[in-house]
Amino acid sequence: MSTPDMEPFRPPESPGDVKADLIYLCGCAVNGTAADKARVDRMDLTALYQTAQRHMLTAVAAHALAAAGVRNPAFLWAKERAVRTAAMMDAEQAKILEKLESAGIWYMLLKGAVLRDYYPAYGIREMYDRDILIDGDRAGDVRNIMKELGFSVEEYDEEAHGCCRKPPMIIFEMHRRLMGPMSGKEIYAYYLDVKKRLLKDAGNAFGFHLKAEDFYVYQVVHEYKHFSNEGTGLRPLLDTYVYLKNHDLDMNYVRAEVKKLGIEDYERMNRSLALHLFGGGTLTDAEQAGLDYALSFGTYGREENFARNLLEKEGKKGYFLSRLTLPYARMLEIYPVLKKLPVLYPFCWAHRLLHALFCKKDKVLAQLKAGLAWKDRRQP
Repeated sequence: MSTPDMEPFRPPESPGDVKADLIYLCGCAVNGTAADKARVDRMDLTALYQTAQRHMLTAVAAHALAAAGVRNPAFLWAKERAVRTAAMMDAEQAKILEKLESAGIWYMLLKGAVLRDYYPAYGIREMYDRDILIDGDRAGDVRNIMKELGFSVEEYDEEAHGCCRKPPMIIFEMHRRLMGPMSGKEIYAYYLDVKKRLLKDAGNAFGFHLKAEDFYVYQVVHEYKHFSNEGTGLRPLLDTYVYLKNHDLDMNYVRAEVKKLGIEDYERMNRSLALHLFGGGTLTDAEQAGLDYALSFGTYGREENFARNLLEKEGKKGYFLSRLTLPYARMLEIYPVLKKLPVLYPFCWAHRLLHALFCKKDKVLAQLKAGLAWKDRRQP
């Protein structure tokens, strides 16, 4: 692991606090440490289950509880569900990759589809979807492949990923690029020509991967985007810890890259918090503040958190303007047809609005409600 100041894993303070108990169990699970039975017996498992669900850590906690001899029905069911879901998604992923290989389309697994392999047991890193980067020039062919495999396919959105769904709950997100213009100028430019950073997989013809340091940097960028918008929760911190635990990274390279991206402070704080939280150590005031923010995730919904953060940055007026309008450059990303037929702009704008109202009604209503309820402290 790429840190010189690690201490042996020890339980967080405040036993009996449900969030501290969850952190403790996750640390036990990923470090292969048996949870203290006396402490486990004092835990409020009902409250623990509810908190673990909000942070998508129920199966990890179940793994630690089972190792301590606790066979709670709710946790056992959650772990079994996570394993079944992983098995179904593995089967679908194999079909997708086989089709991409046959069609000669290059691809790369992203995010949790890679991170899950570093967890101590199959399926315990819960995922609602899997992400795959594909050759953007072949996006139309990929759409046809997914439909052929029985998926319903949503159009590519602002971030250039198409959501592909199949009952009961199989979701794959097929990305034309790693980052879109919403991510900021530096980040967008950095990942615009990502193919030059990719390394060829062994054992297939068209699969690629990032070197360990570049994968870590991408994960930091991805989590920073969520951190800045709707919040993150505990699982990204656990992902960071698990990945660092399994890789001896060249941190000089990492620091140079995140500096280019303008997120060096976030990377340093996030890494230090993850290592101290799950690997042992005393949190600094800044790390405690970061943990408090992560723990607040789930108190509000994802859309409410997104709205609150954006309202803090832009104020009420700027918030509603940003929800209703998009710069023309962003509209080009969503509707490439505008490059040839700019006269269709009003129709594309109307399509985006109607699509949001009819296909993302819950999301729109949550953001609208949060905006209307906001007390703008910028106004006198």
